[in-house]
Amino acid sequence: MLNFNERCSDGSLLTRPVWKVLIYDRLGQDIISPLLTVKQLRDLGVTLHLPLHTKRDSITEAPAVYFILPTDENIQRICQDIKQQVYGTFYLNFLTAISREKLEHIALAVCQSGNTEIISKVVDQFLNFIAIEDDLFILREYQSDLISYQALNSSSVSEAEITGIIETIADSLFSTFVNLGVVPIIRCSPSNAAEMVAESLDKKIRENLADMNNNLFVPNFQNFSHLSFNRPLLIILDRHIDLATPLHHTWTYQALAHDLLGLNLNRIIVPPDTESRLRNPDAEAKTYDLQSTDTFWNTFKGSPFPTVAESIQAELDAYKAQEGEVKRLKDAMGLSDTDNPDVVSGAIASSTAMLTSAISSLPELMEKKKSIDMHTNIAMTLLDNIKERKLDEYFEIEEKIMTRSTIDKGVLDIIRNPQAGVELDKLRLLAIQYISSQDMSEADLALYLPSLQNSIHCSSLFNYLNKWKSISKLLTGPVADGLTAGNTASSVSTMFSKLVSSGSKLWTEGVKNLVIRDKNLPVTRITDALMENKSISEIKEYKYFDPKLQSSSL
Repeated sequence: MLNFNERCSDGSLLTRPVWKVLIYDRLGQDIISPLLTVKQLRDLGVTLHLPLHTKRDSITEAPAVYFILPTDENIQRICQDIKQQVYGTFYLNFLTAISREKLEHIALAVCQSGNTEIISKVVDQFLNFIAIEDDLFILREYQSDLISYQALNSSSVSEAEITGIIETIADSLFSTFVNLGVVPIIRCSPSNAAEMVAESLDKKIRENLADMNNNLFVPNFQNFSHLSFNRPLLIILDRHIDLATPLHHTWTYQALAHDLLGLNLNRIIVPPDTESRLRNPDAEAKTYDLQSTDTFWNTFKGSPFPTVAESIQAELDAYKAQEGEVKRLKDAMGLSDTDNPDVVSGAIASSTAMLTSAISSLPELMEKKKSIDMHTNIAMTLLDNIKERKLDEYFEIEEKIMTRSTIDKGVLDIIRNPQAGVELDKLRLLAIQYISSQDMSEADLALYLPSLQNSIHCSSLFNYLNKWKSISKLLTGPVADGLTAGNTASSVSTMFSKLVSSGSKLWTEGVKNLVIRDKNLPVTRITDALMENKSISEIKEYKYFDPKLQSSSL
C-alpha cells in the first residue's frame, strides 16, 4: 500500500520509495502502529503521517496515501480534500469494501475539483483488524467498547445496534481470512451472539465465492506465498461460557503488563517509581514499544513473573560478563585511557581475532543493555504493584476457588483487609467466588458487600451475575466441568521465593513463587474437542458452517 500497491516483477516491494504523505483515521492508525515504527515509515518514503480529521497544510506536489474506513464522515472529508486539491494525487485505500454510492460521492467531488486525474487508485484492502503478534490479532482498540460483551448484553441495546455489532465483528473476521487466503470451517456455540456472527460471516464468504474466477479467495501465489491448502477451523464462542477466567488475577509477564500497566498495541507506559519522584518531582513516565524483534519479550512474555525476574538477572549477568571482556581486552591493548580515534583504529586493525570480535559486538551489547534496562524497569514496576496490592495472594486464592481446592484464608478476610489490594481487586475476587460457587446465595453475598466501598456499583454487577446464573445455568454445565476437570497437574506452591541472586536490584522477597496450573478450562476443552472431533456434552449442540458447501449443515 505504501508503495502505491505496486510490486517489482519478482514480487518484492519497490526498492526506491517515492516520497509521500500518509493520511489515516483512528482505526488505520491503530493497525499501522504495532507493525511499523516512524523510522520504518520514513524508509518507505512517508515524510508526513497525519490523522484524517485534523487541519492539514496543502502539499500540491506530493502524492497522498489514504488508509481509512469508508464511513460517511471519512468520505465527506476525503471529498473536501479532493475539491480543494490538497495533494497532487490521491491513493485511496479502504479498510473494508466501499459501496457504490460512496464511490459516486467521490467521483462527484473529482468532477467538481476540475482535475479528473487527481485520483490514481482506489483499493479495498480488507484490513479491518489489528495484528498484535504473528499469531494474535484483535478486532478493535479505539472504541472497542462498542463491540464488547457489555454492548451486546446491555439491557438498553436495540435490535438494530446488535445487528450493527454483529456485522462489524463478521466484517473484521472476513478481512482476516481474506488476508490468510483461505476459507475456514466455522463452528460456534448455539443460540447466542456467536451463532449470529457465524451466520453473517458464512454469508459474506459464500457470496464472495459465488464467482469462481473472480473472488478474494482465488489463490494468488505471488501475494500468498505462504498459502497452505489446509483449511483452518474458526471457533466462535460467547463469553457466557466462562466469565471467571477474564476476572482472574494474572501471573505471567505479558498478562501482568496488560492488567497493571495497560499494555496497548504493544506499547506500554511505565510511571516513575517513588524513588524517582522523590529525586525529581517532575519525573515523567517512560514509554516502551515491545516489538517482535525483542527476543527477551518473545521468550518470556508467557512465563510466570518470578521466572522473568530470574531471567532478567541472568541477562544482566551475561551482559556484564561480555562488557567486562571488552574492557579487559581494551586495557590489554593500552586503549583504556585514550580517545584518539586513529590510535584506536590502528590498534584494532592489528589486534587479534578475539579483540576484533569483541569490538564488533559493541553495537549488539548496547542494544542488549537497552533491552535489559527496559525490562528491568517494567518488572520492577510490576513487582511494586504485586507487593502493594498483594496480587500473589489474590492469584493463589482465585486459583483454588476456580479449581475447588481448599482455601487457607477466607475470601471475606481478604475483602475486609484494607491493606489487601484496591477495590477492583476485591470485586474481581468476589465475582469469581460468586460465579464459581454453586451454593452461594444472595444472602451470603450480602455479607460481603458492606466491606466494599462502591456498594451500588457492586450490587448492579451481582444483580447481573445472578440473572446470568439463573438464565444460562452454566454452573451445572460447561463452566463447572471446565473448572474442575483436568487439574491433576502440579499444584500451586505456597513457598516464598528466594532472592534472585545476592546484590540483584530485581528481587522478589515477600512475593510467593507460584506455579501456573495446567488447567483445562472451558475454551481449552471446547477447542480440543472440536479439533479432535471428540464427542463431549459441551459441543453437542454446536453449529457447523462450511462456506464452500452449497448449504451449511446446522
